[in-house]
Amino acid sequence: MDKRRRWRLAAWLLFAGVLVSLVAGLFHAESGDANDHVASFAAYAASGIWTFVHLGQFVGMALLIAGLFVLLPALVVRPGLLAVTARFGALAAATALALYGALQAVDGVALKHAADAWAAAPAPEEPARFATAEGIRWLEWGMRSYQSFMLGTALVLFGIVIAATRQVSRVIGYLMVLSGVAYLVQGWIIGAEGFAPANTLPTLTGILATVAWSLWLLVSALRMQTPGRSTAGT
Repeated sequence: MDKRRRWRLAAWLLFAGVLVSLVAGLFHAESGDANDHVASFAAYAASGIWTFVHLGQFVGMALLIAGLFVLLPALVVRPGLLAVTARFGALAAATALALYGALQAVDGVALKHAADAWAAAPAPEEPARFATAEGIRWLEWGMRSYQSFMLGTALVLFGIVIAATRQVSRVIGYLMVLSGVAYLVQGWIIGAEGFAPANTLPTLTGILATVAWSLWLLVSALRMQTPGRSTAGT
């Protein structure tokens, strides 16, 4: 596969991953305050598509990580520091996908069953059922925190390589780094405070930056006229 075709395949996978994740997220059951566990668990128990939504989110993440792996051989031409940076980025991406699979098993399956059991429990059993669901929620916080750290690390490292190689606009790399930093901040906040209001800004920043770089990368890849070059400029 020549570099032009590889760039295009990678760009399509990355953009598809972002799009699938966003669409799946639109159907995610929500409460006014995600840290209000009574309201959140009630919303989760009432959702009939909870597991499907989380499966869709996993598919989106898998497509995104696949795009990074397809892009890897096209990014680095010669051995050196950038090659090492890209390989560490790939390692972080693979770890992020593994953590995301475990996260969706906890959130998309275990927490759903726990919320259903709490909602259906007779009054004397409610406290115990709620405590079980809350324990799974805290496990979700931990899984999501470390997954965000690894995904953020992967995006920062890949963004550095993209900006340094200049095969597409360096701004794409900068935006990827920005989205990675946003995920790193999310990881810290979720680990310390859960789904607190403080997480709103880094979450929105990450979403907007990711949509921007994935779309820009797709356009740049489609406009490539010769292997390894783009009309996007630097």
